[in-house]
Amino acid sequence: MLSEANFARIGRFIQGHCGIRMPPGKRVMLESRLRRRLRSLGLDDFAPYCELVLGGDQVELAAMVDEVTTNKTEFFREARHFDYLAATAVPELARRRLPEGLRVWSAACSTGEEPWTLAMVLSEVAEQAPGLRFSILATDICSGALAEAEGATYDQARIEPVPPPLRHKYLLRRLDGGPAVRIAPSLRQRVRFERVNLLEADLRRFGPREVIFCRNVFIYFERAVQQAILQRFLRVLVPGGFLFLGHAESIAGLDLPLTQVAPTVYRKEAP
Repeated sequence: MLSEANFARIGRFIQGHCGIRMPPGKRVMLESRLRRRLRSLGLDDFAPYCELVLGGDQVELAAMVDEVTTNKTEFFREARHFDYLAATAVPELARRRLPEGLRVWSAACSTGEEPWTLAMVLSEVAEQAPGLRFSILATDICSGALAEAEGATYDQARIEPVPPPLRHKYLLRRLDGGPAVRIAPSLRQRVRFERVNLLEADLRRFGPREVIFCRNVFIYFERAVQQAILQRFLRVLVPGGFLFLGHAESIAGLDLPLTQVAPTVYRKEAP
């Protein structure tokens, strides 16, 4: 059993390492998820596991983060964001001179549905706007989710939200006739994946960016952590660039140079 003392130790460590809150109500959830790690390591008690993780074992730290992160996502999730991106944000940004092309960052990409959706949407826009080039950086803290995202292969149930015309255009059936599909090479060459802890990394190396998606992540962070990460994003986001947050997230009350232009869509103000 995960004792209150060990839960408190691991909870503080998780929150300090990656910002995820671990209130008392999450004790049962954490115990359930970490039991898989104990079985894998041949441990029968949480005390030695705490010592292992808190002692700095980097391999187990990464494995623990994979267990405690939530990777709920889907293709075209919160579809109005992609509508706004295609109809408003990209045309406005394309009026500028973009020598490096449009640079988009999916900052919590999970198992990849978001960046692949972005690649489909932007490819469709580019067909109607000759000369528009784009690239997508996709990052996440969970190495297991990233591996799945980079594999770019999904079963039939998961691709249901993709509109049929885009399915036919960008999703390839396996040659062996299996039920899974793979993202087309024309999209795979547009997306680069990297493991990133938004709380620890110097995010400036990922800039500049015209568009940042970071959706349904801040709900797990305390307000101070939200503020700190948003300030880091702003060092990367170009003036006039767009930030997309999740439907349940808000920057209300935070002192940031961002103007809301649509529900949970913000634009960085010029200095």
